Amino acid sequence: MLTPLDGGSPVDFVSACIDLREEVCKTLDVLHEETKQSELTAFIAYATAFPKGFLALVDTYDVLRSGIPNFCTVALALHRLGYKAIGIRLDSGDLAYLSKAVRQYFRKIADRFEVPSMANFTIVASNDINEDTLHSLNQQGHEIDSFGIGTHLVTCQRQPALGCVFKLVEVNKQARIKLSQDMDKVTLPGKKSIYRLYSHEGHALIDLMQRPHEQPPDNERRVLCRHPFEESKRAYVSPGSVQLLQKLYWTKGEIQEYLPSLKEIRERAIQSLATLREDHKRALNPTPYKVAVSADLYQFLHDMWLDNAPIGELS
Repeated sequence: MLTPLDGGSPVDFVSACIDLREEVCKTLDVLHEETKQSELTAFIAYATAFPKGFLALVDTYDVLRSGIPNFCTVALALHRLGYKAIGIRLDSGDLAYLSKAVRQYFRKIADRFEVPSMANFTIVASNDINEDTLHSLNQQGHEIDSFGIGTHLVTCQRQPALGCVFKLVEVNKQARIKLSQDMDKVTLPGKKSIYRLYSHEGHALIDLMQRPHEQPPDNERRVLCRHPFEESKRAYVSPGSVQLLQKLYWTKGEIQEYLPSLKEIRERAIQSLATLREDHKRALNPTPYKVAVSADLYQFLHDMWLDNAPIGELS
């Protein structure tokens, strides 16, 4: 028994579903004998317990011959009692094909029973989804509204550990440098300010590191940007706008800046990604985003490098 959303006497919900099943199957060109009774029973029990949160896993037996007919049957019965089902979840099979086929089924039911909202039921997909799966689905085209990503979100399969190290760059206001035969491990000494330079179209061009005493870059003059270690790699940049990236949030035991909420951090990340060119974001062979140093910092780095590097002796 299930009480209608707006009140009134409880309704025999099981009978309401059984009365609808044959017409639903006929609309979808499915024999109701093909649908699994045990699956329908489970859906009815779920919907009775959570009439406002009915989202069903439909691939236990056969998505199109059983799962969707049974889901639509229960969803229609809920609709007639004033409730609105949420949608379905696909957890196996050809997700792109199935999502499109399921959407077509939803549209047929929406037209036949004159319930337009049923055409827009949410389709959720799961099943060990990773970024390669997402790219493939987008290339094929799909009708999926939401992705359930668990394993590959909690543990990155390609890089299960974050290779990140903090390096000392200054002690008592004295710059320090780490030298190594591995160029990637040589640090940039001293305190620095970091700016992002944007094009006049709003695309992020390059990030520039400077020493603190240097004049900040602006859109009134071009600035020389240098590769930290390769002398021939350099370019003048005339930015359309400049953004200071580095801010001091904590000092002497006190918070110095407003701490944004998780939602604000997410929105900022989305906005920041939108400023990158598409070739930086493509999955295959993306163009590396450039990070440069000012001419002053370049000279300071290499002077300190030479001062601290041992001089070999041949005999």
